[in-house]
Amino acid sequence: MSKQIKLRKGLNIRLEGKADEILMPEDSPGRFAVKPVDFPGVVPKMCVKPGAEVKAGTTLFFDKKNEKVKYASPVSGVVLDIVRGERRRILEIVMEVRGDDYINFGKGDPEKLSPEAIKEKLLGSGLWPVVRQRPYNIVANPEDIPRSIFISGFDTAPLAADYDYIIELLPGEDYLTGIKVLKKLTEGNVYLSLSTSTSSSVLKDTPGVEINYFSGPHPAGNVGIQIHHIEPVNKGESVWYVNLQDIVSIGRLFNEGIYAPDKIIALAGSEVEKPRYYRTRTGASISNIIKDNINSDNVRFISGDVLTGKKIQPDGFLGYYDSVVTVIPEGNHYEFFGWITPGLKKFSLSRTFLTWQMPAKKYRLDTNLHGGQRAFVVTGEYEKVLPMDIYPMQLLKSILVEDIDKMEQLGIYEVAEEDFALCEFICPSKTEIQSIIRKGLDLMVQEMS
Repeated sequence: MSKQIKLRKGLNIRLEGKADEILMPEDSPGRFAVKPVDFPGVVPKMCVKPGAEVKAGTTLFFDKKNEKVKYASPVSGVVLDIVRGERRRILEIVMEVRGDDYINFGKGDPEKLSPEAIKEKLLGSGLWPVVRQRPYNIVANPEDIPRSIFISGFDTAPLAADYDYIIELLPGEDYLTGIKVLKKLTEGNVYLSLSTSTSSSVLKDTPGVEINYFSGPHPAGNVGIQIHHIEPVNKGESVWYVNLQDIVSIGRLFNEGIYAPDKIIALAGSEVEKPRYYRTRTGASISNIIKDNINSDNVRFISGDVLTGKKIQPDGFLGYYDSVVTVIPEGNHYEFFGWITPGLKKFSLSRTFLTWQMPAKKYRLDTNLHGGQRAFVVTGEYEKVLPMDIYPMQLLKSILVEDIDKMEQLGIYEVAEEDFALCEFICPSKTEIQSIIRKGLDLMVQEMS
């Protein structure tokens, strides 16, 4: 039965530079990359070397811990480089586009296939990594049977892409086929969460799913928050979730038999001259879309939103799960007595600055921390922006001391890094809270394996 859930806790950060609903002509970049660091816990075993020719769907590497889970090339071309970091950790597999060849994995009607056959098709094509799980916020284990599957049909993060707009530009037949595939993967429900302001008839009329409506500030669009308020995850249970655009890629695999992770992304941020939408593919270089479109040289490019995204270079690559590239000013400056000034251009959760009297104001924020890291300050601020029935400060402390029992009791199975992004944003201690949560999740995976 459909629910309407109103969240009161959270925070909307109103930034300048929201992408206009204009789709630019497709201009395929010359380079793409798949980044193993986008998949927490994956230990890659390479299947290709620099100079190898690949097609869209060719396996680049697989997970040593689960060899069935493969990671494929999004394009046809040649492997240019395998970029490594400290201790020879693989950071990127970079490919140059040459041609437009696809491996044919064969078409299939999901309603006539068994769940095992569907899994084999997703695993063999390299598309399985789009399916993730809670707990742990990792690529789903194909050996499990999920209690249910969740889809978030809206995003409330700052400058996030508008799914209402995007879904109307995607192939409707592929979307419906992707939904049918997900329904065969679980014996429970497929939940689609929408905003009360959602206008897309494609989303609101999605067949075969249970639709729930959310209202309230960010992080209302986070799938973890939605799971928490609809069907919380308990110990021993597994819940899967899939990004909205990845459902279309799943549908295309079954309708056409090819691995084609196309997506529409937003280029947004105060430093973008013309924030627009672009049709591209997973792992694309951002160099083409930012060319002659940035106001300043001293900027930070982020794959993802400003709260959870990762810093990339001007010739860097789109993250595997990201649908927005954000460009904001770099915060490499010192502000003398910044806390004394009226702060007419500053954003604050509290009433520190006069801007609290301007609720509709949009801000041009940079990456400056406005202070240094210090010991935890117990303020009760985290609870104001985390709409979950857990104790965030106590959970963080239990992770730091690696108390497994306490972590379980305090809700580690329900959370992911993105759910604590606002806590990190408002943290008076400047603590890297998302990194702590990821450490705790990795510790639990080790403990349970």
